[in-house]
Amino acid sequence: MSSATLQSHSLTNQQPLTELNDESDFESILSPDGYISICGFGSLLSERSARSTFPDLLNFRTARLNDFRRVFAHVAPVFFERGIAKPETMEISSLSVEPFEGETLVVTVFEIKKSEIPAYIKREVEFRFLAVHPETLDGKSFDYPAVLCARYSDEEFLNIRCKGSKEMYFQQYGRWNIDKIWRDDVLPCRVYLRHCVLAANNLGDTAYNNFLDHTYLADRKTTIREHLATTGSGIMEEEPPESLKYRYGG
Repeated sequence: MSSATLQSHSLTNQQPLTELNDESDFESILSPDGYISICGFGSLLSERSARSTFPDLLNFRTARLNDFRRVFAHVAPVFFERGIAKPETMEISSLSVEPFEGETLVVTVFEIKKSEIPAYIKREVEFRFLAVHPETLDGKSFDYPAVLCARYSDEEFLNIRCKGSKEMYFQQYGRWNIDKIWRDDVLPCRVYLRHCVLAANNLGDTAYNNFLDHTYLADRKTTIREHLATTGSGIMEEEPPESLKYRYGG
């Protein structure tokens, strides 16, 4: 097994985080009946979105994840593919999470079959996979860890996931003129942000307010509540393109 431990300076009082590097690492946290838990924090706050990717998921529920924060600092090529990225205003980013002591996120957790792990790894290839320990909203631990897509780095993505191949990197990102994935000068994709806010709202007031107040722009200072009241004013009134209304409707 090639599990590595990732010690974050932001979690000095916490146990090291377990990084999942290959399929065997994922299998090490399977439940006895062959399912693995997935932690959702952005579009996967929506059960509809989750089921569009994982039709056979089980036990979709809300949970609490301590000592992480959500940040819009990840450039997503899928937004360019779907025509909803706005490079002229740098509104091109998706969500990731990163360790940060003292923050608490309301997330979702659900289970998928072991057979779905390879496709999941391929689909989220630019993220760091961590085994985390979410809790129920009233603080009870779950029986098994869940997989979380956390912030990676451009260097690791190129050297590890692309095995140093710039051609492979280009296939993923270069054709959209993206030369850096993890950035601090981008803003949320408007359609995606609206979708995430609606999804959080559908989970109830606790999840909705947590998303607004514990999700940050790439500057890691401005909350989504502040963004929607200022620079992002009007986002919640904008309808997605007709072809994406179902996928990005919360």
